[in-house]
Amino acid sequence: MLEVWSFSGAWCLVFGACRKIRLLRLVVTTLFFAALPLWAADLTSSFDQANKLYEEGKYAAAAQAYDKLIESGTVSEAIYFNRGNALFKLGQLGRSIASYRLAEQLAPRDPDLRANLQFARTQARGGSPYRAELWQRYLEALTLNEWTILTVGALWVFFALLALVQWRPELGRSLRVWFLVSGLAVVVPGISLACALGNGYFTTTAIVVTGEAEVRNGPLDESQTAFKVRDGTELNVIDRKDDWLQVLDAGQRMGWLRQNQVLIFAPTAHQKSST
Repeated sequence: MLEVWSFSGAWCLVFGACRKIRLLRLVVTTLFFAALPLWAADLTSSFDQANKLYEEGKYAAAAQAYDKLIESGTVSEAIYFNRGNALFKLGQLGRSIASYRLAEQLAPRDPDLRANLQFARTQARGGSPYRAELWQRYLEALTLNEWTILTVGALWVFFALLALVQWRPELGRSLRVWFLVSGLAVVVPGISLACALGNGYFTTTAIVVTGEAEVRNGPLDESQTAFKVRDGTELNVIDRKDDWLQVLDAGQRMGWLRQNQVLIFAPTAHQKSST
């Protein structure tokens, strides 16, 4: 009897604990969903206040307000876009370009965003029109997620045709053209996805955020100046050494400049270091 009572008592304790845990989860879940509308309303209010500051011409305060929204974990194309506008009004071309590029990752086909980014890049080049390479415009036509979905979708179609032929071998000849089309539909998006991944994950860009920066022949202050770059210039990072970055510009000129003169832009990642 003692053993039976001990087992029953233990079961009651466990069952009672489980009920308490379930009750606690129910309370936490209820409070969470009850707080969601308030949290969303607070974010909307903060965004509206930031927009109001911008409309009043208080660009520095507006930029700080957008920064607070981003630091809170709120990420959207509108926030980065408006933040880029505020920074552009403040004459901070490099930071505005970085903000526009972050917005572009979320909405690559937004015409207003593209126009503003194009204009900011043109200003950074001293009025010389900026025009991306054809292959770069092609890759940026879709987001990384969209390239992935397109590639996976084409792959599933190809496998479905293979399964159909296995099931009905007599259809193999009539489906030959469709096999060719589906194969190309896998290869082309697949290569594009690989290129987009390389451009997104394995390419680091340094965007100049000072009025003018000197690119030197070596990672030393005593090294001779190779060339100069202005605020908003976008450079590919080749190597790093202490506080120096080895960079490559659009004209294939290479040199070293101090890291505190640039903003490191990490594509596909919305981080504080990128904003």
